[in-house]
This record gives sequence, structure tokens and C-alpha cells, in this order.
Amino acid sequence: MEKNPVIELRNAAVFHSSKPGSTSPKRRGEMVVSDVNLTVYEGEMVYFIGKVGSGKSSLIKTLYAELPLFEGEGRIVGFDLRHMKRRDISRLRRSIGIVFQDYQLLTDHDVFGNLHYVMKATGWKDETAMRKRIAEVLAVVGLENKAFKMPFELSGGQQQRLAIARALVNSPKVILADEPTGNLDPWAAEEIMEVFRRIVEGGCSIVMSTHNVANIEQYPSRTIRFSKGKIEEIDIASVLGA
Repeated sequence: MEKNPVIELRNAAVFHSSKPGSTSPKRRGEMVVSDVNLTVYEGEMVYFIGKVGSGKSSLIKTLYAELPLFEGEGRIVGFDLRHMKRRDISRLRRSIGIVFQDYQLLTDHDVFGNLHYVMKATGWKDETAMRKRIAEVLAVVGLENKAFKMPFELSGGQQQRLAIARALVNSPKVILADEPTGNLDPWAAEEIMEVFRRIVEGGCSIVMSTHNVANIEQYPSRTIRFSKGKIEEIDIASVLGA
């Protein structure tokens, strides 16, 4: 069965911008990547690799409309990034999952409360359905017994798994993960990668920027290298000498 694309970029350019949402050429900032042509299909894991400042995070921010797409064409889960209106940004972010390196949890809410808050904010109203979905996503990330723990009572790996659960609550077709293992020790990082593997097997795509070569080596998949203002898909097995 042919898989559907969840991300499509054609001749896109990525800019650092201090004015997200602005379409003024004077506010674009520096162009960091150009001629971006990339398609990500449902159920794919795609790594972004490259040096700090090579544009990986900026492209991820462009995909969730934190940075505007000034040049080229781009679509993610049906949203047109080039012609994104402000009112569409919140709708886009409800349709995808986003995982950050620093977790960005609500420190005054427990595990259940972190998920419940996001669901209320994104339009959930049926309390029974909400509790069922929270139980489902906590089981996916292995936190089913931590629902009433506060974030400070969790390890770094557990906090990141909670962040992944938060990204999953609205059943997204794609998760964007920006250095999700960057603050974790190797064992916690491996746990996160195992969670991602299960999520991809369930049909959700994941685009992940990373510097962790060990993770790629253990969980090889499509890899896009950012270098000298361009991107290229590489044979990661050859690069790693596998």
C-alpha cells in the first residue's frame, strides 16, 4: 500500500528570524539552509544531523510555524506553511506533536495534570474520554504508574517520556523532536529511542534532530545531513562503517 506524505518541502529556504510570523523580507534574518527538497511519509523515522548552527532546529521550527517559510513551498499534515495565517498556527500545532530538548513541562502539575491541561486547551471536553486517552499514552511511554508524580519526582528520561506522551494525546500523524535526547544519559536516551520505535510502528512519523550518533547506530533510519547551507540524504550505514 502506498504511504501518504505528511511533510513536503520543495525548493524551500530556511531563515533565522527574530520576528516569527512576519512576511517582510527585511525581517527574515540570515538564511541558513536553501534548496530544501524533502518528503516524509507516514510511519517514517527521519533524522536530521549536522553541526550546531547548520539549520536543523530552524527547519524544525519552520515546520511548526515558529519561523515563517519565506521561500519555496511547504506542507505538513495538510497545512500550507508558505501561506500560513496566524489563526492557523494553533490548529497546526494541535495536529502535530512537538518534543523539546528541555521538556517544557508544567512544574506545578503532576503527570496526569500536564496531559489533562493540554487536552483541555486543545478542545477536549469529555472527561471519560480524556482519562482513557491519558491512560493510553502513559502506557505507550511506560509511565502508567507515575500519573500522580510531580515532574521534579521524575528522572530526566521520565520527564522526556512525559513530554512525548503530551505530544501523543491528540493522535498526531507526525512528531517533531528537537534534540530530545540531548540532556539525557545513554541509558535514558536508549529508552526514549525505544519509545519512538514503538510510536513509528504505530504509524506516526517522527522527524528528529540529533547529535547522538549512538542512537542512530542502534536505531538506523533515513538520515538527512545539514552541511554548508544545504541538505542531503545519506547512507548512514556507510557513514558509520556498518
